[in-house]
Amino acid sequence: MSRSDSTGGGAHPQGPTARRAAMAERVLAAGSATAAELAERFGVSLMTVHRDLDELERQGVVRKFRGGVTAQPSGVFESNVQYRLKTMRAEKEALAERALGLIEPGMAIMLDDSTSALEIARRLRLGEITPLTVVTNFLEAVNVLADQRGIHLMALGGDYDPLHASFLGVSCVEAVQSLRVDVCFASTSAVHAGYAYHQEQHIVSVKRAMLDSAARGVLLVDHTKLGRTALHRVAPLSRFDLLLVDDGASAEALRDLDEHKVTYQVCATKDSP
Repeated sequence: MSRSDSTGGGAHPQGPTARRAAMAERVLAAGSATAAELAERFGVSLMTVHRDLDELERQGVVRKFRGGVTAQPSGVFESNVQYRLKTMRAEKEALAERALGLIEPGMAIMLDDSTSALEIARRLRLGEITPLTVVTNFLEAVNVLADQRGIHLMALGGDYDPLHASFLGVSCVEAVQSLRVDVCFASTSAVHAGYAYHQEQHIVSVKRAMLDSAARGVLLVDHTKLGRTALHRVAPLSRFDLLLVDDGASAEALRDLDEHKVTYQVCATKDSP
């Protein structure tokens, strides 16, 4: 028996598939939730909630922990792309705005499968920097730029990974290695003590290949990624010609970049005074 939504959303979807979709949307919006909260919200038993969460975890949408579930990243797991698309938007927009100043007509650029680089693709849709060649393995970026006049879009193939909405694997790495671009714009999950980190090895191999294929590498990170580590080292920060970070970065985090002689620029967000 389904209860009405206490927040005013009306009756909840019937059937496990629709319920799981609504449950995933709730967790992705909130970042995390307890099993008891979800049972109350969706009017089902705790046993049903745990079965639903087991399936969502299998799909890579969320991660279970004792008593609840989260869409947030850890040092071992990256968050689902749908969650990343909703977070730190103002910060990513600030990074993309600064990155745009590094792009000139006639260039070939590469965008990785990060939502930070996606903000660059969204700005390129304005058509103010053309002609331009854009290479990417990110399906979201492909969809944004697919019909943009003045942009030669090259989509990198490989094994499609729905968790990241991108193409990865050996064939993607080989496709990257066959190219040479002017600038690679990439992001990563964590930056600490002079290194960039990511949780997943198959992502790391593609990012490294992208860096190797570019004359210049630019790393885009919002301030929440500074001072954090993840399972795999991507590359030393010295591999990047420039690091862009938003103005939410703490003085301590910036000192760490200074101590490791990282070339960086702080980008002002629209909410800044």
